[in-house]
Amino acid sequence: MTPVFSHGDLRLYLLSLLDEGPRHGYDIMQALSDRTGGTYTPSAGTIYPRLSKLEEEGLVTKTVDGRKTVYEITDAGRAEVAARAGDLEGIEAGLTDSVRLIADEVRGSVREAMKSLRADLAAAARDEEAGATPAAPTDDPRVSSREQLHRADTAITEFRAQLRADLRSHVARGGELAASVIDDLARSLDDIARDIRGSLRG
Repeated sequence: MTPVFSHGDLRLYLLSLLDEGPRHGYDIMQALSDRTGGTYTPSAGTIYPRLSKLEEEGLVTKTVDGRKTVYEITDAGRAEVAARAGDLEGIEAGLTDSVRLIADEVRGSVREAMKSLRADLAAAARDEEAGATPAAPTDDPRVSSREQLHRADTAITEFRAQLRADLRSHVARGGELAASVIDDLARSLDDIARDIRGSLRG
C-alpha cells in the first residue's frame, strides 16, 4: 500500500531529510524508500523538480561534487522545518501506519497460504485413511499412497515457489520484511508438520 503524500507533504519531508545533513539526489531517493519501508520509491522525475523549486525558494542550495550534485538546507529551510514540526510528525505517523499495513498484509497472506496448505494436506491424509482411490486403476493401497504422495509433493512445491516469489518480489521493490512475518511462517510450518505426522501415526 503506497502512501500518497498530500500537497506540500513531500516538499516538507524533503526539507526534513536535508535538515539531517547534505545529501545528493540518489541518496534522497534511497532515504525516502528506506524511511517508508519501500512503500514509496520516487523517481528522479519526481524528486529533482521539487529540489529545484526548493532552491528557487531559497530553502536549499546545491553544489557540484564531481559527478554528484549535493543539496544542503539553508537557514530559511531549517526555520520552515522547525515551524512545521507538528505537520512533520503527522506525515511520519502516516508513513509508519502504511509500513505497518504492508507488514500486516504480508502476514495475512502467509496465514492464508498456510491455512490452505494445511487443509489440502489434511484432506489428502483423510482420503488415504479412508482408502479413497476414485482414479486408481487398482485397489492396491500402495498405488493410492503414491498418488497422495504426489499430490502432497505438488502442493508443497507450488506453495514454496509462489511464496518465495512473493517474498522476493516484495523485498526487490524495497519492501520491509519483518522478522515476525518469518517467525509466523516457521511456526505455521512446524504446526503443519506436527499435524501431518500425527495423522500418519493414526
